[in-house]
Amino acid sequence: MGILDPMTSSNEPPDPLTLEVVELIGTIVARYHEEYEQAAAKHSLTGAQARVLGLLSRGPTPMRRIAQQLKCEPSNVTGIIDRLETRGLAERRLDPADRRVKLAAATDRGKETADRLRGSLGFARAPLAGLSERERTVLRDLLKRMVGPDGELPAV
Repeated sequence: MGILDPMTSSNEPPDPLTLEVVELIGTIVARYHEEYEQAAAKHSLTGAQARVLGLLSRGPTPMRRIAQQLKCEPSNVTGIIDRLETRGLAERRLDPADRRVKLAAATDRGKETADRLRGSLGFARAPLAGLSERERTVLRDLLKRMVGPDGELPAV
């Protein structure tokens, strides 16, 4: 078995196939980050601001949840939201279900910017276009299985 098998001892070296898959994922992630940073810069955003705006474009989100998703301190998210607010891309709201909770939300302008940014990310289009719809579906389903139902990778 290998690194992806939860029943495998952490002392056991990963098998060659697992190592190859991990290296390929690393290559894809590095390319994604490079293009994401470039796309963000074209919109005068940092990569972190663009990621937060992308999250907010899906709907109002508690500030603490954003910090958890980005794996950073809540104070970092506060600064990012401050800068997005200054540009009219985000706003803070009270959670109607719990007024002690602050939500961050993309403004209409922020949603438009997030959509344009997402649309400009073309690095995966060409390689994915080379796969059939069935292959893309299998790839998506495998990635979802690795990530898990809550959208978070399992702890190692």
